[in-house]
Amino acid sequence: MTMGISNIDIEYKIEKPETALSAYVERFYLVVNNSSLDKEMVVIPDGRIDVFFLLSDKEPITCTLIGLETKPSSVTFSAKTKILGVSFTLSAIEYILNHSIADILNTSKQLPGNFWDIKATDFSNFGDFCNKVSNQIFKLLRSDIDSRKQELFKLLYVTNGSLTIKEYSKTTRWSSRQINRYFNKTFGLSLKTYCNILRFRASFQQIKEGKLFPEQNFSDQAHFTREVKKLAGVVPKELFKNKNDRFVQFSSILKN
Repeated sequence: MTMGISNIDIEYKIEKPETALSAYVERFYLVVNNSSLDKEMVVIPDGRIDVFFLLSDKEPITCTLIGLETKPSSVTFSAKTKILGVSFTLSAIEYILNHSIADILNTSKQLPGNFWDIKATDFSNFGDFCNKVSNQIFKLLRSDIDSRKQELFKLLYVTNGSLTIKEYSKTTRWSSRQINRYFNKTFGLSLKTYCNILRFRASFQQIKEGKLFPEQNFSDQAHFTREVKKLAGVVPKELFKNKNDRFVQFSSILKN
């Protein structure tokens, strides 16, 4: 099912993957700046790894791989520009993209312009883009999957990072030291840091609805406010206001 949001200037569309890819792909998305002005936006940590394609009137298609983020960053969304993208789970790094992203923590790197054979015509039909990329991912998906890793990733997303490292280790029968070594080598951060990001992301919907108190596993209001400020750069009240729709992940959330 495709979900869409639009204001005067910015248009968003989101498509969930088919079930067979849901362990690796969180969503496909389209973002369009329909205005004649550049848009200043803030990207905040959400625990996803993105590959996105950018089309503008001035430049050929570019493709970018974005690593995990631990702090907010400012970006300029140029006028009359379209972005088609894929948000991946951690599993995709080893079993689809097949390489570490530790070296691009809080940054990104350019991929070949012809990556996945995306062309300008693919920007005219979002559904066709989703199908095309899904087919590419199926071709790349490895079969030698470590069951411990898959169990850990599944548990992380189900619990929104709310368990202790010891609890994750015990459930997956994988030592805390080994898990953290794997996380730092592959993703560029510790499991604890990633859990903090997931817990923060799980608060997006409640903050969008104006519930500015902790509903996730935060010890108290001060802890909640401190974590939001660290990861978003603003306190929950400012994130809720989302002035000028500058927080891109918030602008694309549908209210329940």
